[in-house]
Amino acid sequence: MTVTWPELYFVRHGETNWNAEGRYQGSQDIPLNDVGRAQADLNGRLLARLLQRAGRAPTAFTWHVSPLGRTLENRARIRAAFADPLPEPVPDRRLIEVSFGIYEGRLHTELAAGEMAMAGERDADFWYFRPPSGESYEDVAQRVMSFGAELCGPAIIVAHGGILRILRRLIEDFPAERAVNWFPPQDCVVHFIDGKSVLYPAGQSWDD
Repeated sequence: MTVTWPELYFVRHGETNWNAEGRYQGSQDIPLNDVGRAQADLNGRLLARLLQRAGRAPTAFTWHVSPLGRTLENRARIRAAFADPLPEPVPDRRLIEVSFGIYEGRLHTELAAGEMAMAGERDADFWYFRPPSGESYEDVAQRVMSFGAELCGPAIIVAHGGILRILRRLIEDFPAERAVNWFPPQDCVVHFIDGKSVLYPAGQSWDD
């Protein structure tokens, strides 16, 4: 499948307790913690500033969100940064995080001892590694491409770190080894345009 990707703004959900503990979260519905809620608030204000700086109305974008609770709360907190009414987000199961199957809830360091390599220690073949009862990055890339093929114009997406890794591979042609080892931040907004991305960390001034 060939996808012509439109302009995207992407926000990863904020921190959860499982993120903080270094546990594989995947498709489990783990809520944001207080740090994550603060990150979501900052990302919302940053996104509003970036759109204003670009002279773009938020209504010029379709809004899409993973249907898990942490992303839905993140989306609601982003919405609070905008004074005007926004398009209703479209929850899409194709944006749910990569499933780590039987390994969800276990520590990254625990599994790195032999069952599954952690980020920073993976080779290119990890793109195709499918945990028992779970998904590989390649599996999820297929559903993300199906989602992308249906986009009819610029979009704003609130989803997960694994989805962001996959988008960088699909849109920017990241090598597989780089994609699976990259650490997606939870306190930034990522702007995809013309086959490239720019990462804007929250808490910094991007008004110039």
